[in-house]
Amino acid sequence: MRKVIPAFLVLFLVSCSSTKAPVSKQLYEVLTTNNDGGANIKFYEILTEPKEIMMLLGDETLRKKISKDDTTNSSFIILNSGPTKETYNRIKVEKVIETATNIEVYVKDTQKSTEQDLADENISYPYTIIKINSKKPIVFK
Repeated sequence: MRKVIPAFLVLFLVSCSSTKAPVSKQLYEVLTTNNDGGANIKFYEILTEPKEIMMLLGDETLRKKISKDDTTNSSFIILNSGPTKETYNRIKVEKVIETATNIEVYVKDTQKSTEQDLADENISYPYTIIKINSKKPIVFK
């Protein structure tokens, strides 16, 4: 009995160790996808400078998702679809891969090209904002 109690005590202390597994961050995160509110032209923009990223903090929903550390440790991508008659955003990020020298962002665009007609009220301007948890150069594929 004397040998069993110390064995259980040692087993209990070892199982309650305070070492934690390191938490790995995702390489990218889609912060928001809106079906309207984007610009009149189709473009992909990369924000890397802290002053550029501070502009995103003016938006109420993004302010909650972006921390002060993100301005120095992360890059952001704005995918603007331009004018479309479709009811939802069809620009999707298929995958993001980190290589030794850069970040490769694979974007799939299935939106139909539409000419802007100001008389048509069914035109929307969808956009997506993505956070990349790296400061490496970004390349679209």
